[in-house]
Amino acid sequence: MKQRRILVVDDEPGIRQSLSGVLEDEGYAVEAVESGEACLAALPGSGFELALLDIWLPGIDGMEVLARIQEMPFGERPVVVVISGHGSVEAAVKATKLGAFDFLEKPLSIEKVSVVVKNALEHRSLAIENSRLKADTGARYRIIGESVPMKALRQQLTLMAGTNGRVLIFGESGTGKELVAHALHALSPRAGEPFVEVNCAAIPEELIESELFGHNKGSFTGAHETKIGKFQKADAGTLFLDEVGDMSLRTQAKVLRVLEEQRFEPVGAAASMQVDVRVVAATNKNLEEEIERGNFREDLFYRLNVIPFFVPPLRDRREDIPLLSEHFLREFTTAYGRKAKELTPEAYHALGEYHWPGNVRELKNLIERIVILNPQVRVDARHIPLYATRRQPDRPLDRFGSLQEVREAAEREYILKKLEETNGNVTRTAELLGLERSNLYRKMKTLGIGPRE
Repeated sequence: MKQRRILVVDDEPGIRQSLSGVLEDEGYAVEAVESGEACLAALPGSGFELALLDIWLPGIDGMEVLARIQEMPFGERPVVVVISGHGSVEAAVKATKLGAFDFLEKPLSIEKVSVVVKNALEHRSLAIENSRLKADTGARYRIIGESVPMKALRQQLTLMAGTNGRVLIFGESGTGKELVAHALHALSPRAGEPFVEVNCAAIPEELIESELFGHNKGSFTGAHETKIGKFQKADAGTLFLDEVGDMSLRTQAKVLRVLEEQRFEPVGAAASMQVDVRVVAATNKNLEEEIERGNFREDLFYRLNVIPFFVPPLRDRREDIPLLSEHFLREFTTAYGRKAKELTPEAYHALGEYHWPGNVRELKNLIERIVILNPQVRVDARHIPLYATRRQPDRPLDRFGSLQEVREAAEREYILKKLEETNGNVTRTAELLGLERSNLYRKMKTLGIGPRE
C-alpha cells in the first residue's frame, strides 16, 4: 500500500524531529523543512498530501505560505494544518479563512496531532473524490455540438444554472431535453442534492397524484403502505417534469399550488409538507396551442415558463452530426468491448443528408446498431441503413441490415398510422393497439416517435 506523504514545516529542529518520528511510526512518509521558502520549493510535483505548517517562520511567514498553497492546482494541493506557539482566536480564524483544515497550538499533544492528521487526510480524499464525481457528472451531461444554436444553449445554461428560476424546455422528441435538465442541475448549487424525474406521459392518470405527492397507507384501495412522492424526494434538489404537456388539468391545478406555496399534502394526509424544490419542465408540445384548446392551464404555463430553453432538432444543426456520431461511437465501442471504429467521409455525407425525424435519439440508436452489427473498423455509407433508404427507394427491404431493423421499421410505420387515425391521441392509440399507455409511450420513445409526429 502506498504511503501517504506529509511535509512538516517548522523552524525548530526539535519539533521537526519529534513530529517526523511520531508520524513515521504511524506509517506515513515524512519530510521536514525549516522555512516557508523551502516548503514552497518542495511542494510542486512532490505528491505531499498534507502539510503541518508553523505560522511563525523566518522569511516568508506561515500565513503567506498558506495563501500561496491555495493557489496550487486542486489535485496537487496538500491539505494544511497550521501550528503555532502563539495561538490566538484571530490567528485561527485567519488561517481557516485562508483554507487551513485545522489549527494546533504548541506544545503539541501527540494524540491530538494523530487525530487531526487522520481527519485532514480523509477530508482531502473525500474532496478529491467529490471533485472527480462532479467532473464525471459534467462529462456525462455534456452538451455536444459546435453549431450556433448549441453554443447559444450552452451559454444560456451557464448563465441560468446558478439561479433558482423555474425552467421550461421546449423541443421535439429525441432532441435531448432530459440531457439539458440534467446539465442544469449538475451546474447548479443544488448539484449535490437529488435530481428526481417524473415522466408525466408514462404514468396513468389515476396514479400521477400519488407519484408526485405520495400517499398515506390506506388512503385508497391498493395503498398498502405509505409512499413518499417525487416532490418530497426532490426536496433541496431539482424535480424534472418531463412531457408536462400530458399532465391532466386536475393534476396541473395541484402542481400550480405547490409552485406557488412550496407546500403540498400527500394523498390521504391531513397535514401539509413544506419543500424547497427547483422545478424544471419539458415538453414537445406547443403549450400555447394547448392552452387555446383548453388542455393546459395558462397560469401554470407562466409559472413554469420563467426561463424558456429551446433545444433545436438535429436537422437544424447538421454540422453537429459528426461530433455526435464520434461521441456515440466511443461510448458504444467502449460499452460493448469492440475495437474503435471510424466513419468514412461518405458515411458522414449520408448521415448529413438524412432528415432525422427521431433527432439525436435516432442517431444514437443507429450508431449503437452499427457498433453491434458491423465488425468493420471503417464504417462506409453502405453499412448505414439510412443511406440505403435514401438511395434505393424502389427496393425498400434492402435498406435494412437485420430482421430486427425490418421489425422496428414496420412497428414505427404502423404506430404512426394509428396515431394519425386518432389525431395524435396516445391514449386512444394505445387502446387501438391493445397496449398499456405507458408501454406504448416507451415503444414510441425507443422508435424515435414524438406524440405529435
